[in-house]
Amino acid sequence: MGAEIPGIVKLKCSVMNYDWGKPRGESTVARLYSRNAAAEKVLDDGEDVPYAELWMGTHDSGPSYVVVDAFSGQKLKDWIERNPSSVGDKALKKWGSTLPFLFKVLSVAKALSLQAHPDKNLAEILHKRHPEVYKDDNHKPEMALAITDFEALCGFVDLQELKAVVLSVPEISEIIGNSLADQVLQLRREDEENKLKNILKSLFTELMSADKAKIFQAIQALTARLQSKREVEGLTEKEELVLRLEKQYPGDVGVLAGFLFNHVKLRPGEALYLGANEPHAYVHGECVECMATSDNVVRAGLTPKYRDVETLCSMLTYKQGRPEILRGLAWNEYTTKYAPPFDEFEVDRCSIPGEKTTVFPAVSGPSVFVVTGGEGRMRTAWCEVCVGEGDALFAAAHVEITVEATTNSGLEMYRAGINGRFLEKL
Repeated sequence: MGAEIPGIVKLKCSVMNYDWGKPRGESTVARLYSRNAAAEKVLDDGEDVPYAELWMGTHDSGPSYVVVDAFSGQKLKDWIERNPSSVGDKALKKWGSTLPFLFKVLSVAKALSLQAHPDKNLAEILHKRHPEVYKDDNHKPEMALAITDFEALCGFVDLQELKAVVLSVPEISEIIGNSLADQVLQLRREDEENKLKNILKSLFTELMSADKAKIFQAIQALTARLQSKREVEGLTEKEELVLRLEKQYPGDVGVLAGFLFNHVKLRPGEALYLGANEPHAYVHGECVECMATSDNVVRAGLTPKYRDVETLCSMLTYKQGRPEILRGLAWNEYTTKYAPPFDEFEVDRCSIPGEKTTVFPAVSGPSVFVVTGGEGRMRTAWCEVCVGEGDALFAAAHVEITVEATTNSGLEMYRAGINGRFLEKL
């Protein structure tokens, strides 16, 4: 590693003010962004402006910039292209001179769109057909690691719960029709997997494609029924969630569709990962998120944005059952590793007590760090950098990094890098 390629460099990051983000005064994204790149920004756009996502990576929709001597005029993507050895030979051979992962911090005040991300083949097709909507040709497996308590809808409920929905939510049964409702009720766990998936696909497609006026009337009836039920016997967690969604997106078909998905609650330090073509919607909380470098989203509900119902209904896997929750593996005394089954990324969560030190061993791929609390120092054989809340940094391949917390409050940080299983392959 020569002087022309420092082991670690600070990054100036991009921020997204999506409607579902938390107001500035409540948003971790806003707090980190205001202190990003070692130059505090004055956020004077009003307390109610939502701050939703902080992006760290090379995607053109929200690029990061390299900060050298307080100057941040060069995109990280361009810097890597000029210094391709910084990503390592294996990554360079597979993904070229760019980062294969996109790292984010999310502050979620209300539900994101009901969505799924296409696999690689479908992404290429969608990008070619509608480049103004699907802005790249890459797939987008992703993982959300909870910073606070975090809620999401993810994956279809199992057969038993699906039958309960058909029996207990007459507004859905009325829309899909008696014949399809009966088919669901007659299903057995022993039935062939394709039969289960085909009937679930028919139900979901019928619901999502229903006439808007019919959906609006059904949601009105549902809301009135649940409010009356609440006064008499109380509501289930799912029913309460559906009423929350209705307040956020009145008359939206995604309100009814919420009954069909698992309601997942993550505690801080727990993670949820999502493969291609799996339906989901983040609901509330704050997290770090990592994904393959893509911004492709196929939406069909809970959003004012463009909806592609036909594509979403046709692309889903229609797997049923609750998703796997990752709780991470202790990497060392202060670091926990989360490694989903995707080549592009893994995430480390690091919490260093005051005046303690830990080491991130050299790996054969690049990393991105974000500091979410405290102050400290990061050292390599070539340089030393003082870091604090809001700092994001790019670390080159083959660089060992020593991290020290320099205050009594300690240091909280996250690292994203290429999945170690890929880097270790012969």
